[in-house]
Amino acid sequence: MDNLKSSILKHLYFHGTQSIAEVSDGIGKSIPLVTRAINELMDDNLITEVGLRPSTGGRRAMNFALHTAKHGCLLGVAIDQYSVSVNAFDLENKPLSLMIKRAIELKDEEDVYQTILAMIDSVIESIGGREVLAIGITLPGFVDAQTGVNNSYNPLSSLFALRDNIRKRYHIPTYIENDSSAIAIAEKYFGAAKSVEDALVINLNWGVGLGMIIQGVLFRGHSGFAGEFSHIPLADESRLCSCGKKGCLEVEASLHCAIDDIQQSLANGERSYLEDVFSQEKGIQFEHLLIAYEKGDQLTIRAIKKIAHMLGKGIATLIHILNPQKIIVSGRGAAFGEALVPQILSAVQEYCIPRLARQTKLEISEMNDVQMLASACIAVQQLEWNKKIKNQLSGTTA
Repeated sequence: MDNLKSSILKHLYFHGTQSIAEVSDGIGKSIPLVTRAINELMDDNLITEVGLRPSTGGRRAMNFALHTAKHGCLLGVAIDQYSVSVNAFDLENKPLSLMIKRAIELKDEEDVYQTILAMIDSVIESIGGREVLAIGITLPGFVDAQTGVNNSYNPLSSLFALRDNIRKRYHIPTYIENDSSAIAIAEKYFGAAKSVEDALVINLNWGVGLGMIIQGVLFRGHSGFAGEFSHIPLADESRLCSCGKKGCLEVEASLHCAIDDIQQSLANGERSYLEDVFSQEKGIQFEHLLIAYEKGDQLTIRAIKKIAHMLGKGIATLIHILNPQKIIVSGRGAAFGEALVPQILSAVQEYCIPRLARQTKLEISEMNDVQMLASACIAVQQLEWNKKIKNQLSGTTA
């Protein structure tokens, strides 16, 4: 029964207000079993009635939802190559504090680990003693969500077993996931992949990640590392990728590539809104890039269009292999959607068989801070909520 209750709580988190019949259908359990479990969860004050469904001619069904105030909150940790963000959310994904963000160099592993600890401490202090139900961590790399390790790091690194290190320090259930896989989960439940059975979610960031929703669930592949879209060999073979290989898509289709292109053009004397930034700070950050784009800076728009065309070439390859219903461009780079779409579609038209291309819809995600939401999502998805229920009702800690 505890596992059933856990499934019901997770279902209500991901799907919102539901009737007993909808919960029963969603988790694949009988209505009598679900009814009994829901009644017990109501007795424990963990879910609540939220009104009747509209009439369809018969008896109106009661709606149920998580009793958000009675549950602990979620703490999300979103990490990429150059920043860490941490925030706390209730179970309606409403932030409980101001998001903390710090600049990092992910290669400085021990410094990054200490920064993460300090940021988690600050957010926990800011929520005034509210229980943290779970911590979700998302970051790039060969993350094994089952074992909790990031195989991109040496076993001696604090980031290799980051999940267990955080779990031991805070005595809070902690879970970890690859950033692109987690973003695909967030898009599936709360974004552009909702109600889509077969969707490919591209995480356009400093690299080009991919999360694959196949028949409604995240596809991980044989060893759990499916989706290394960045490293399809479609680019100029003279440029070395961060993985050590040549010709990877990432070197011509990522935000890194766009910034490198702009900086080279500025060094060659081209005019741009970013001239002063480049001169004074000796480098361009994402925030500078976004401001320049919003101001219509032609050099920035040209660089974004250039990576979009190569991204479209990669997308054409994905369409040929997987024939998805929808491809969603998400992540940090989705902010450049208006410049991305025409170039991506042009490249798809150039490189993809038209019969297949016409069957796949391209969409730009409208989710802000999607990786942060994704961190909360994977915390709930992986949470052993049945254990939390027992602990909560017995008055013990996790």
